[in-house]
Amino acid sequence: MTYVYPPVSDKVPHMLHGADYNPEQWLRYPEVLEEDIRLMKLAKCNVMSVGIFSWAMLEPEEGVFTFDWLDQVLDRFAANGIYALLATPSAARPAWMAQKYPEVLRTEENRVRNLFGFRHNHCPTSPVYREKTSIINRKLAERYSEHPAVIGWHISNEFGGDCHCELCQTEFRKFVQEKYGTLDELNHAWWTTFWSHSVTDWSQVESPAPHGEKQVHAMNLDWRRFVTKRTVDFVKHETVPLREINPKLPVTTNFMEFYEGLDYWQFADALDFLSWDSYPTWHDADTESKQAAKIAMMHDIVRSIKGGRPFLLMESTPSLTNWQDVSKLKRPGVHRLSSLQAVAHGSDSVQYFQWRKSRGSSEKLHGAVVDHAGHEHTRVFRDVTDVGSALEGMDRIVGTSVPAETAIIFDWENRWAVNDSQGPRNMGVKYEQTVQSHHEALWKLGVPTDVISMDADFAKYKLIVAPMLYMVREGVGERLERFVENGGTLVVTYWSGIVNETDLCFLGGFPGPLRKVLGIWSEELEGLHDRDRNRLRLNGSGELGLSGDYEISEMCDLIHLESAESLAEYASDFYAGRPALTVNRLGAGEAYYMAARTGGTFHDDFYTALVRRSGIARTLDVPLPPGTSAHLRTDGESDFVFVQNYTPEAVSFPLDPRSYTDLDGGEPVGAQLELAPYDIRVLERRRDA
Repeated sequence: MTYVYPPVSDKVPHMLHGADYNPEQWLRYPEVLEEDIRLMKLAKCNVMSVGIFSWAMLEPEEGVFTFDWLDQVLDRFAANGIYALLATPSAARPAWMAQKYPEVLRTEENRVRNLFGFRHNHCPTSPVYREKTSIINRKLAERYSEHPAVIGWHISNEFGGDCHCELCQTEFRKFVQEKYGTLDELNHAWWTTFWSHSVTDWSQVESPAPHGEKQVHAMNLDWRRFVTKRTVDFVKHETVPLREINPKLPVTTNFMEFYEGLDYWQFADALDFLSWDSYPTWHDADTESKQAAKIAMMHDIVRSIKGGRPFLLMESTPSLTNWQDVSKLKRPGVHRLSSLQAVAHGSDSVQYFQWRKSRGSSEKLHGAVVDHAGHEHTRVFRDVTDVGSALEGMDRIVGTSVPAETAIIFDWENRWAVNDSQGPRNMGVKYEQTVQSHHEALWKLGVPTDVISMDADFAKYKLIVAPMLYMVREGVGERLERFVENGGTLVVTYWSGIVNETDLCFLGGFPGPLRKVLGIWSEELEGLHDRDRNRLRLNGSGELGLSGDYEISEMCDLIHLESAESLAEYASDFYAGRPALTVNRLGAGEAYYMAARTGGTFHDDFYTALVRRSGIARTLDVPLPPGTSAHLRTDGESDFVFVQNYTPEAVSFPLDPRSYTDLDGGEPVGAQLELAPYDIRVLERRRDA
């Protein structure tokens, strides 16, 4: 296993701390730009993302380039020990371009071309937009790729959305023709004999439309695959001049939280390192732990896409947002806690949107390090400085790994297919929430967990969890069989093994290619009304040591045992007594099947027992108080343990017998660990202990 990766840049072998910086908004206020440098150093910031929406300032007229203002900013950075992730400006095109070349504007699914405005309002296929992007990117690379302040490229910003113009329709037709080869294969894969939708000429292929076709599920899937491929291709197109001029300068783009529109797994090879923008809705519920667990899962996704390589937290708010239903202030301690949570899960940075609040437009009230007051004497500035101080003491953590023995499958194509399936609960099948609930149970235990696609390497894990693996691509069932036969533990739930990669149902019985590894046959799946309840009643079989019964809601799978053993049965309804939880022993391993959606503490109790049985290491081998979690990074010799308290109350609990020191100060930690409200402690221990 690789324990330590190189930093993003050898220029800065430290944790990165900074923000999105928009100096072009303040060129009429030179005193503001001078003051920014002083404040950045005071807040212990060492990096800024610059130029993200700057195209109109960089090229105010076609072919006329103005770089003087950016020269001054980057030179100022270099003179003050501050570095830059320099952005390409393609996320927002200038007005002159939209006026002269309307084809660069996006066409929506209703086939109406947008007016100029907003951001990412561009066509990724447009030859004009691609040409203009190449020109501005080459100019930036020629001028700045060797600049002492520049440490990497920030490609565009938060890619998302799709274009349905004729240029994109032509590319979509090429995409499906290349994939299927013949119209017969296309019609079979899309099952177009249904409702007489057979395609007799490639020109008849259209993207989904609200006033046309949206019921051919395989077509919907292929459109989403195409949109991802087009977007990745656009990213690669952007990087060509950058890599030609300086191939050593790494590139990234910033992902969004659980964004459904793009398959993030497909970006791995196009980017040198990953980054994402985290905006939790703190204080919108009675407990913060669910929000913390949800964000932890997204951190784990981004880390896992590049095989465990550390990522960057590219954006977060140091205070509040301006777009949530209710914009709450972070309670004291929450900013430090949430920032270092990202580090615990693999981030080598904490960065913010934004450095200084905009004076006008839609983000003028969005949180920032520097408020409209313009000075350092604010609670938020002190919180940011506190994080900067903490990061200064974490040089040894830069590049370290999260040693995960457990993985959860969260697959974007499966997600698309599940959410488009039309049954069994069209009021909410809750794929995302279901995966998050399994991840949360492991998060509560402090079990380092990767979040992977179904195409990932299974062999390095002891436990794989596959909630609602509705779509099973070719070969995945066989690979899961080998995983279990070789001693792995597999957990699969209801609504799995239903369709192949073109959304055609498996014939011969569900769960299709998972039937052998699970040892069951699924005859029927019932969706329950919100008012309906059943019970899962454990029967004392198996070796997990679980007993009692648990509430069931929303989904009940009526299954038959083949080679599996029943561990629990339904307690009521006409299927009372039928299996609700099973285990199948195959080779040296075990495969569990959860036939129903359970409530209460079932996931907590089940995974506590399963982690123990599977021999999976927890970060701290002690019971953790409710609302707390513990996660770690390692360099192979030392473990860095992040113990987190997401409650407004102080907590205290015993540590396991290993020897710990506090990373901040190096003092030994006693047998009892104490955490203040919304506190996080970073401990160090020898890995071989």
